[in-house]
Amino acid sequence: MSRRSYGQFCGLARALDIVGDRWNLLIVRELLPGPLRYGELKASLPGVASNLLAERLRTMEDTGVVERVLGDAGILYGLTRWGAELQEPMEALGRWGVPLLATGRGDDEFRPRWLTLALPAILRGRTTTTPVEVGFEVEGLLIVLRIDADGPSTRIGNDHLPETVLAAEADTVVGLVAGALTVDQALDAGELRGEADALRRAFV
Repeated sequence: MSRRSYGQFCGLARALDIVGDRWNLLIVRELLPGPLRYGELKASLPGVASNLLAERLRTMEDTGVVERVLGDAGILYGLTRWGAELQEPMEALGRWGVPLLATGRGDDEFRPRWLTLALPAILRGRTTTTPVEVGFEVEGLLIVLRIDADGPSTRIGNDHLPETVLAAEADTVVGLVAGALTVDQALDAGELRGEADALRRAFV
């Protein structure tokens, strides 16, 4: 398959040859937490045309970023090991873009799943010798944030529920994690299940 290329002997240029097309990095964002069915992937990318998504996935399969795997629910799209290495540069780009969120959500689309990339990106470099886990429930999705000696990480799911879960709007969660809101302000804006101690230890 012929692809457009910058034609430059540069790692950044060659990376952009593969993931620089519109929607490609957002496809990677969706697949970083884990594989998805085609319908789930399309639903999580509002605005993408079905034929364009299919073409992007084919191209990313050809270049070794995405692979199809067989799961209990049928065919799933997931990242290859090489594709998953995009997490670090994407976190850096997302962290660079955080100030652009200051204007608020407005009419923009939002999916809680996107926080799985945003939260570790904002907290990059934060470590603790005593691990702490807190859950954030945003629009019905539970995101578990863990901070330990290796830094921050997130996962999705209801298995191994943390003792502390804050149900809140996305802007409250982002504000707390980014330091724009105190723990008390976040508690006032949300609904806490469990003790607030874990939140205070995570976001002193």
